[in-house]
Amino acid sequence: MQRISFRKVKTSVYHVQPADDDILHFSLDDLLPDGHTLALNLSLGTLSLIANSRDNSYPYLLAEQQFTTSELCVLVPLLKHYPYYCPYEVLLASFNNGNTNEATVERSRKRLYEAQLEGIWDQEMRPVRNVLYRTRLKMRSFNIEISSILETGYVLMRLSERKRLEA
Repeated sequence: MQRISFRKVKTSVYHVQPADDDILHFSLDDLLPDGHTLALNLSLGTLSLIANSRDNSYPYLLAEQQFTTSELCVLVPLLKHYPYYCPYEVLLASFNNGNTNEATVERSRKRLYEAQLEGIWDQEMRPVRNVLYRTRLKMRSFNIEISSILETGYVLMRLSERKRLEA
């Protein structure tokens, strides 16, 4: 006869107290409809599309996606640079170091310049492009496209109707 035993599971009450800088808000004018905001919770890795109710009495959630740490490293600079493009060296600095201060961006700029001279620029940027691909797929649920600008960087754009129907 088979013996069954039950393990008593201890439950813990773990309450995460978010700090003020753990959640970033982006209105992304001309990309999101009026009254819509993206809220990026850095500690949980979630990006939420929030809209106000018609009478502005309460916000409601329209869409949400979970991002990995590496995906956040490329997403945050893209969101912060909007409506302008985000240069390759900023994405590489954020991807490799988790931050984009002047020193890390300058190191990444030199690294990409040397990689271009040696003919290995694609190899240097491949990990960033792989993560951008996954991030791009997740951003489509917000009707946002991450578009490449040849030899410059990436920019956030509204997802075209054709691509919206494909997704």
